[in-house]
Order: sequence, then C-alpha cells, then structure tokens
Amino acid sequence: MLKGIRGMFLDFVDDPFYEDEKKCVRFLADGLLVIENGTIKELGLYENIFSKYRNCQVDHYPGYLILPGFIDAHVHYSQMKIIASYGKKLLDWLGSYVFPEENKFKDYEYARAAASLFLDELLRNGTTTAAVFTTVHPQSVDAFFEESNKRDMRMIAGKVMMDRQAPHYLLDTTEQSYEESKRLIRKWHGNGRQLYAVTPRFAITSTRQQLNMAGRLKEEFPGVYIHTHLAENVDEIRLTLDLFPDCADYVKVYEESGLVTDKSIFAHGIHLSDSEMKRLSKAGSAVAFCPTSNLFLGSGLFNLAKAKSRANPVHVGVGTDVGAGTTLSLLRTLDEAYKVLGLQNQKLSAFKGFYLLTLGGARGLSLEGKIGNFDAGKEADVVVLDPRTTSLQQHRNSHHPQPLSNIRDVSEQLFALMCLGDERVVVKTYVAGSVLYSRN
Repeated sequence: MLKGIRGMFLDFVDDPFYEDEKKCVRFLADGLLVIENGTIKELGLYENIFSKYRNCQVDHYPGYLILPGFIDAHVHYSQMKIIASYGKKLLDWLGSYVFPEENKFKDYEYARAAASLFLDELLRNGTTTAAVFTTVHPQSVDAFFEESNKRDMRMIAGKVMMDRQAPHYLLDTTEQSYEESKRLIRKWHGNGRQLYAVTPRFAITSTRQQLNMAGRLKEEFPGVYIHTHLAENVDEIRLTLDLFPDCADYVKVYEESGLVTDKSIFAHGIHLSDSEMKRLSKAGSAVAFCPTSNLFLGSGLFNLAKAKSRANPVHVGVGTDVGAGTTLSLLRTLDEAYKVLGLQNQKLSAFKGFYLLTLGGARGLSLEGKIGNFDAGKEADVVVLDPRTTSLQQHRNSHHPQPLSNIRDVSEQLFALMCLGDERVVVKTYVAGSVLYSRN
C-alpha cells in the first residue's frame, strides 16, 4: 500500500558545517513524500509527481514544516523520574539520585512502564531514534527493546556495565556482564529496527578487565555499538586518570581496550585535548553534545567548532541526556546549544542545528543509509511541525508568507522554531510511515 504526505519539506543532503548551507538544504514549498511499506519511495514537487500516485492516500499539512524524525544521540530512559533533581555536581548527583533510582529497574514491570512512558514522550517531542542507556539489569534492556519493538522505532541500547565505584546493589562482574550482554546481543541486535550497544557506564565504574571484556564483545560482534561517557566533568577526569595511571588521557583509557571505533558514541566530550579530538576523528567516533545537561550540572561548555574543525572533523549529534538534561525536546536542547556556543563566540545557525538533529545525527550513529533525510529507500520516520503553535510564535512569524517560498524565509522561521519551539509544535510523528503521535 502506498501512502503520501504533502506539505513543506525540509531535509539535508550534505553537512552545512563544511559546505555552503544553501547547497546542503533540500526545501520543497509544496512537496509529496510517497511511502511504501514503511520506506520512502519518492520525494518530489507535488505538481510534478502527484499524477503518478492518484490512488495514494495523502495526509496534507498546509503551512506546516515537515522534517525527518529527530535523533537523540544520548539519553537515559532510566532517569526520567529524577529529572530536575537539585543541587549536585556529576559524581555526587549519581550517588544521591541516579543510582537509587536505577536500582528499581531490577523489577521488569517497573522498567517496562518506564520504557513505555519514555518512548511515548520521545514521540511527543518528534524524536524517532535515540542512543539510550538502560541500567545494569538485563531485564531493563529486555523491557526497553520490547516496548521499542512494539512501536517499530529504530533504537540503540544495551546493558550498563559497572564492576566498581558504585553501590554494591548495582555492581556486576566481568564474567556476568559478558554472558548477559552476549545473550542480549543475540536476542536484540538486528531484531526489527533494534540495535545493540555495548555500554560500560564510564571508565570510573569499570575495571580494566571489564573494559577489555567490552572490547572483546565488540570483536565478537563487529556490528554492535560502543556507548559510554567521556570527559564530562573535571573531577571525573581527575579520578579516571588516578584509576588508570598508565594512561596519558581519558581517550587512551578506552583506546587500550579497543573501544574507540567508528561505531563508538561518546557522551559529552567537553574537556578533550586537541590530541584526543584528533584520535576520535581518525577512528570515526561520534560525540553527543548535551547542552542542557552540561549547563544543569555545571559541567562545562562543549566546543563544537573544535569538534567540527576541517582538520580533525568528529561526528557530532545532539543528546538530551535526561535526567541530567532537563527536557526530552530536541528543539529546546538546540536553544540551549545556541547559548552554550554563544558564550564561546561561536554561532549555531538554524540549518546547522537541524542538520545535527537529522542527517548529522544519523551519520554520527552510522545510520545515514537508513534514516536522516528523505532519500528514496530510507525508513519513513517523519515529524510534522507547526511553527505558529503559540500566540508568540504566530506574532513572530506573521511577516513570513505561507507557504514559505525562499530559503531565507525558511532559515528565519527555522531559527525562531529552534529558539521558541518545544513539544507543543509537534503535530504528528510518523515511525516507518505510521502515525504514532498526533497532537490532536
């Protein structure tokens, strides 16, 4: 069966950090996206292709912007209940709030309910793919993937590994972690749209033996991801280097265990040296920029210009990092990203911002062949946005003609959406061609 979506389409065909922005943007003022069995069959101007699809059922969204589904590069589904917890830096925050909450995920039904709410909240915010931390409990992974699989969402997740520097009730062992992770990989990696990430929490909570075991899993199952934290907080870095005195820097800790790869996702990366950034670039690894989290915990300001330099380019996605992050809205997260960069005399244009949420995020997660834009053959994850949801937005955008007809007006309206938007602007969220969230 064919189905269609008609309206103003915007996506990206290249990286605006390195090429002329206007050449990277594909904008159709009145386009038709044709979907067949959850996959994009064709995108074109409505007037040019509608005659080929006269029998196609079409959802029409006049005046709305239609983009690829958003991609969250780093988030914890197990931490929603402790979002907005007061007054701690990273390491104290983990001990006071995170670890006690994560212990509850030993109960499968608790984990399943949390996963269901989390995924529905993602959809309400226009997010269709995410790299997700679970907990040390294998049932937290099963619960998450079962709920994600039900919704046919493309998700990356894995069992957290911790064999030290955490409460006894959350510790596993190297052998236990290996066996449980192996079972979960075989069960879930490539099961529908589910993908597995080997997930040591961070260097502090894993011995060298456990990190080496994580590297061994990556060797045994080359298609899986590595997902962990890196250089988020200065006290964390100091303790990491105390625990691994033979390593000159934080990246070296992971390199020694074979964890710096072209399918590695490193959350934060705030305090990285030039050498560390260069080595991540050479490996093809990705960094998740989490501005709301970094501001909330006072961790620091991510240097996007350094990460996206021409000399040593690193893949970058944007992460909400809930619960240290204070919202699951990637629009609100972009607003904070703009401010974080402004404090460093850097600018984040609307096109660069939305690139990071879509094709840039897909490239960072090695998924550009499946999601990220509206190329034929890709999975039909789509978000429909209303740039005039609130009275303030209506006033702000009242001077723009509808539909938008030129790239300058598109850029201005996108930037206003980036600064003023939140979950309220999301009209519909499609996953594999099916509507899974509707505002009305």
